[in-house]
Amino acid sequence: MRHLVLATGLALGLVAACSSNKGGNSPVDSPVGTDAASCVPNNPVTPIAACTPTLGNNVAVSLFGTLAGGASALLATSPPNDGRLFVVGQSGQIWIFENGVLQTTPFIDLGDVVLAEAPPGERGLLGLAFHPSYACNGYFYVDYTTANADVVERFQVSDTNPDVADPTSGTIILSVPDPFENHNGGMIQFGADGYLYVSTGDGGSQSDPRLNGQAILRTDPTCVANLCEPLLAKVLRIDVDHPANGKMYGIPATNPYAMGGVGEPEILIRGTRNPWRWSFDSMTGDMYIGDVGQDTYEEVDVIPAAQIVGPPNAPVNLGWSMYEANTCYAGPAGTTPGNGNGACDPTGKTFPEFVRDHNTDGWHAVIGGTVYRGSCYPGIVGNYYFSDNTLGGLTQGVYNPMGGAGSRLTTVELGGTFPASPSSIHADASGEIYETDTAGNIWHLEAHP
Repeated sequence: MRHLVLATGLALGLVAACSSNKGGNSPVDSPVGTDAASCVPNNPVTPIAACTPTLGNNVAVSLFGTLAGGASALLATSPPNDGRLFVVGQSGQIWIFENGVLQTTPFIDLGDVVLAEAPPGERGLLGLAFHPSYACNGYFYVDYTTANADVVERFQVSDTNPDVADPTSGTIILSVPDPFENHNGGMIQFGADGYLYVSTGDGGSQSDPRLNGQAILRTDPTCVANLCEPLLAKVLRIDVDHPANGKMYGIPATNPYAMGGVGEPEILIRGTRNPWRWSFDSMTGDMYIGDVGQDTYEEVDVIPAAQIVGPPNAPVNLGWSMYEANTCYAGPAGTTPGNGNGACDPTGKTFPEFVRDHNTDGWHAVIGGTVYRGSCYPGIVGNYYFSDNTLGGLTQGVYNPMGGAGSRLTTVELGGTFPASPSSIHADASGEIYETDTAGNIWHLEAHP
């Protein structure tokens, strides 16, 4: 069994201004539903620093900081329009770098809630996303593992200190049963549409034994017989601002199964194995998914913005576990084409734009990255940067949606020295890219003449 190797002025006045916007409630007492239309944001704690653009396209990384004790750093991100950098630690803490300095107290410590493992284990605090109206409502969302579930929970910033969250404010938004310890996905991010996107892995063990990858309906007899969980091995999309039908979220009307039919309404994309890290291109809205493979292949899928929402009853299907990357998967015994999902059929499948072979290329756990849209390094704008947890290094890609036959993602593996065990490559609020590794380091991606 092969795992994803993780050896891998908002000032103190926030409360008063936002409270007046919500009938006098403090952020902790406020109901879900504060959207951008009703938000009057305050000045950020730390404004985004201006940079002097540096010309050139020679890419390197410089060490930005290190978590105390070398704790495994899994993601670096920022609230909208905020100059601080928030770093997710696998063991359950979120740390803040302010003006480049690591704060001594964590933003929040969920160590008593999260079931975490040290690398190479895959469980822990895996994802962080700030509400688009965070500057007004103080909401942020985390994705973490327990002994038997993958959980998305909402918290709020303290009403007295913008560098500390209120640990008593937690509300579980979504909990997906997960039978094994590996393949948890865990990346969460808000789209430009204001909805929360949540990636889940296939539930673990190996070879998708419960056939979660292609499962879409909980009551389907095949799903029941396999003890499947149809919300696993998916990208889900939910509306956290408008709870409905007894859930802590609503269903966007354009989700493929929103109007009923043959699938669970949360499902947006099906057929993922372990979409550990993915991102949106902040300019085009295209979605780049790094999906960790099984026995042979690593893949990057690029879904154009116009195609992310599949037609009714037909979500985008990345193929697992009928396919591994673009190859028909024969299952653990190597004798059942389609791995019990039926005969391999490419109809309706979206195949990857980038594939690497474990044996010939040395890739073993792809780390999906992001497209550079910052202003400091104009020579690399539009380039996609990603890596592999085992191989290390850094790969640069350019996506051409009008490309002809073959891949539309042209890539080159860059020369130079890069982190050996990367865990994420993600942008801050200004579009600058930071890479984390499982040794607790945070690196800034730069470009020079």
